[in-house]
Amino acid sequence: MNRRKALALFSGSLLLLFIIILLSLFYGAKSVSVNNVLGAFANANDLSFEALVVKERIPRTIFGILAGAALGVSGTMMQAITRNPIADPGILGVNTGAALFVVSGITFFNINTANEYIWFAIAGAALTTIFVYSIGSMGVGGATPIKLALAGAAVSAALSSLVSAVILPRTEVMNSFRFWQVGSIGAATWDNLSQTAPLLLFGLALSILLSPSLNVMALGDEMASGLGVRTGFIRMCGAAASVLLCGVTTAVAGPIGFVGLMVPHIIRLLFTSDLRILIPLSAMGGAILLTLADVAGRLLGSPGELEAGVITAFLGAPILIFVARKTKGRGV
Repeated sequence: MNRRKALALFSGSLLLLFIIILLSLFYGAKSVSVNNVLGAFANANDLSFEALVVKERIPRTIFGILAGAALGVSGTMMQAITRNPIADPGILGVNTGAALFVVSGITFFNINTANEYIWFAIAGAALTTIFVYSIGSMGVGGATPIKLALAGAAVSAALSSLVSAVILPRTEVMNSFRFWQVGSIGAATWDNLSQTAPLLLFGLALSILLSPSLNVMALGDEMASGLGVRTGFIRMCGAAASVLLCGVTTAVAGPIGFVGLMVPHIIRLLFTSDLRILIPLSAMGGAILLTLADVAGRLLGSPGELEAGVITAFLGAPILIFVARKTKGRGV
C-alpha cells in the first residue's frame, strides 16, 4: 500500500471514529440533542439532567476508544508473534486468566480499587499467555495455529471452571462479578481513565515501535536474525505489549471477546498485512468497533442496555468460523 492510500485510509477512519463518538454522546437510554451536548461542554456548572447524562458518557466514550484500540492491537500482536491468524485474547484464554486473578484478588485479598484490579489482571494475563503457548508448543511441529487454539480453548474452559468454583459459594463476590464478566465499558470513570490511559498508551506506542522488526520476522526467524533482528527480544517485547493491553482493558471492562480477532483479520484481508500500517489501523478499527458496539447495546437494550461484550460476541462468532475454515491450519 502506498503512502497516499494509507493516508486516505487513516483519514477516513478518523472521520468514522468522530461520527461514532458523536453517536456515543447523543444516544442511549436517554437521547440528548446537539444543544445539550454543546451546553455540557460549554458550561461545566450545568447541572441539568441532560448535561449530567452527557458528562457521564464522556469518560465511557473515551475509555471505549482506548479499550477498543488496545484489544485490536493486542490481537494483531498476538497474531504476529505466534503467526496464528486466529490468535485473540479471548480465544487463547488470556481474558479468562485475567478474570480469574481479579476474582481471586477480590475474594482472598479484598482488592477494591482500579489500580489493584489492573495489576492482578496483568499478572493473570501474563501467566495464562505463557502457559497456553507452552502447551501449544509441545509435540511435533511446535506452536501451530490449531494447537494454540485448542490449548487456549482447553485452558479457558479450565480457568472458567475455577472462576465458578471461587465465586459460587460467595454471593457478594458473584453479584459484583457477574456484570463485569459479560464485558462492558459502562463502568468507566475519570478515576479509571487516569490509571489505565497511561498504561494503554504505552502499550500502543510500544506495539507501533516494534512493527518494523515484526515485519522482518514474518520472513522467518533465520532470515530476521541474518538481517540483525533480535528475534527473542522482539517476541518477548511484543508479548509484553499484548499482555499489558489486554490485561489493563480486562481489569476495567471485563473479558470482551473477538475484537482482537475481527479487526486485524478484516484489515489484513481488505487492505494490507504490513504491520507498520496494520497496527495503527487495528487501533482505529478496534476503537470504532467497540464504541459502536456500546452504542448499539444501549439502543437495542433500551430502556436498559446490552453490554458491548454481547454485541462483539454476536458479531465475532461467525467471523471466527470463517477465519478457521479459510486458514486450514496455516500461519500468517
